[in-house]
Amino acid sequence: PILLSQVARVVIGDQIKRGDAAVDSIPAVMLTISKQPGADTCGLTDQILQVMDELRPTLPPDVEIVTDVYQQKQFIDLSIHNVKEALWVGGILVVIVLFIFLMNFRTTFITLTAIPLSIVVTGIVFHLTGQTINTMTLGGLAVAIGELVDDAIVDVENIYRRLRENRLAGSPRSDLRVVYEASSEVRSSIVFSTLLVVLVFIPLFALEGIEGRLFAPLAIAYIVSIVASLLVSLTVTPVLSYWLLPQAKATEREHDGLVLRVCKSLAGGAIAVSLQWPRTILLVVLVAVAASIGSLAGLGRDFLPPFNEGNVQLNVVLPPGASLESSNRVGRMVEVELLKVPEVTRVGRRTGRAEMDEHVEGVNTSEIIISLSPESHRERDVILEDIRERVASVPGVVFSAEQPLQHLISHMLSGVKAQIGIKIYGDDLNRLRRAAQQVKADLDGITGVPDIVVEQQTEIPQLQIALKPEALAAAGLTTGEVNEFIETALGGRTVSQVIQGDRRLDLVVRLDDQYRHDLEKLRRLSILLPTGGRLPLEQVADIRHGSGPNTINRENARRRIVVQCNVAGRDLGSTVDEIQSRLSPLRAALPAGYFIELGGQFESQQQATQRMLLLGLASLAGMLLALYTLFRSLNLSLQVLSALPMAAIGAIAALWITGQSLTVASMVGFVSLSGIASRNGILLIAHYLHLVRHEGESFTPQMIVRAGQERVAPMLMTALTAGIALIPLALAAGEPGKEILYPVATVILGGLISSTLLDFFVHPALFWLFGRQQAEAQLSADGSEDELLDSDLADIGRAGANLHPALPQTVASPPH
Repeated sequence: PILLSQVARVVIGDQIKRGDAAVDSIPAVMLTISKQPGADTCGLTDQILQVMDELRPTLPPDVEIVTDVYQQKQFIDLSIHNVKEALWVGGILVVIVLFIFLMNFRTTFITLTAIPLSIVVTGIVFHLTGQTINTMTLGGLAVAIGELVDDAIVDVENIYRRLRENRLAGSPRSDLRVVYEASSEVRSSIVFSTLLVVLVFIPLFALEGIEGRLFAPLAIAYIVSIVASLLVSLTVTPVLSYWLLPQAKATEREHDGLVLRVCKSLAGGAIAVSLQWPRTILLVVLVAVAASIGSLAGLGRDFLPPFNEGNVQLNVVLPPGASLESSNRVGRMVEVELLKVPEVTRVGRRTGRAEMDEHVEGVNTSEIIISLSPESHRERDVILEDIRERVASVPGVVFSAEQPLQHLISHMLSGVKAQIGIKIYGDDLNRLRRAAQQVKADLDGITGVPDIVVEQQTEIPQLQIALKPEALAAAGLTTGEVNEFIETALGGRTVSQVIQGDRRLDLVVRLDDQYRHDLEKLRRLSILLPTGGRLPLEQVADIRHGSGPNTINRENARRRIVVQCNVAGRDLGSTVDEIQSRLSPLRAALPAGYFIELGGQFESQQQATQRMLLLGLASLAGMLLALYTLFRSLNLSLQVLSALPMAAIGAIAALWITGQSLTVASMVGFVSLSGIASRNGILLIAHYLHLVRHEGESFTPQMIVRAGQERVAPMLMTALTAGIALIPLALAAGEPGKEILYPVATVILGGLISSTLLDFFVHPALFWLFGRQQAEAQLSADGSEDELLDSDLADIGRAGANLHPALPQTVASPPH
């Protein structure tokens, strides 16, 4: 018998180490925990931290568990705290605005009941449908908080005004009758205004990808809370008004409060000016609208606003073939430089990613997570620039810096770990590498492109074993058999397991190191033939030292190499445009079969923009249909929609003033603004028709001035409450959790300012020039229908009297 120990060295050894880790430059084991989809990140993190606390006492004294290298919970908690703060600050501002205008505790109280009741209803709906409370759902409530009182404002203001008129009348009617008629007077305006707001948000559910996942919860929270506020205004508000307002001494006052009197005076003056020079005013506004829309081309374009996570992910790459020891040594040098940055509180490094990892990486690649102090006084871009400068001082490294979520978004969208990926396709790897270096040279010097990284594809030393097909056939061997033999000899093969107690150790067979690294000994390695006997490996294969590519990457069945970069200090759209311009000569010079494609976040931005435009057109069609249902006039419906270009003036100006680019978030702001801005037009035109139909007015300048002054309170209050509630978000540029809500709030606030100011100039001028005849014809048609209805009701009454003589001969016609 021959013992195994006589022909082999049997030892307890280590597996090949495929990675390493460190925390603050101290060797560590990095444990990454991923949650299941749908699990509560914050709750799960708390449970894990509790388990870690229980584990600490069982560890040796020199082993420390560090749990604050990176936690998404910290970003989520800070984001929710910031959005909650914006929510309650916005609510307080709404209360102040309401009281200043109404100057009455009872009317303010009745109006404010809409906010808690709407939020409670929203919470109940969320509970029943399984929705979670997160940054975006709270953001939807924060955006809607000022609008939750709009329907109640219109209802309460009209009831209060009619009760006061009734008190001052010679023969007052019953309070119940006055409240009912006053609420009925504005009911259709309230319902259709809310319907428009909901209609414009519904298309957001058709958004796809990341933007759809982000904004769908916001849209759900917004729509549910707005519909809840409508139900409150139709039910609770009139009841509270009947209980509380008739006894209010304020209804006996002959004059409005000082603020309201001033607003009515200014509104009357503005309307008089618009009626005196209607064409001039419309021309000026039209020029302003054209200029603002034209200026959109000058705005930058981005996919999403940058997050402020409080962490930075630094990807450091060494040349292919670098050993784990070299990567660790360079990694420690980078960590020492990073710890010199004042805002850096923790540095966690992972070098290499194993085969079973979700993102396999070689040992020449390190991912470093940098935690920043939340109390830093420097801006994020300044800190990132400081980090880049310090890492650039370490020789031999290629690196890119991005935030962890931004990194994941980039990787998810295009498979490239950067915001922009330039993919070069072709067959010859050497030509691809030369083209990649040319791309890098073309991109050098572009403003706002700090990290340009060429995919590490290069020639590396190799041991090449080329099989001889003729010799294999003569020996009766197959390619598979020889390949398996070589794989076992050089790479090792797991053939069994050794069980020691509760431990299971893989049993790996391979050549000893001294034979694996000696070319002559490899050539003499003998292979067992199928017919018996042996022959050396060199008889069926050529064995030599050579070189070859470290990796060959393919996409869509084509070989490709990637040049990737991030953007800092400028918008993504203009950067891509400049890159495209610089790459034009190279594109033209590439031979047939080679081509360049750009991928990354800008592709998603372009697709989202196109989709938003289509969805906006669908929303516009829905709004027009709803308005036509209300007014039964295309002319009057279009006059209401004239608020949209007026709102665009302020919204676009707000983006320019705040230095923002056009993102998916700002486009969502435009969508929501279109519904909010239409409310005042409905209130104004509906009141024109009401005064002529029910209060003996005719279509005169005096009627238009009266209607504007009587509607100035609800118009200003709804606009102010909707706008002022957004101020905490509009003043929070870059704060965690508000990054996406900031553009939404900025656009809505700017649009409300311009549309509200121009409402008193444009709507009267439009109606005076183009709407009077249509309104008169509409009222005449309505009058004919009312006469037919009265006649039909009288016929029904007479028929009923014939059947039952005790019934009255006539039936009172309902209010129109």
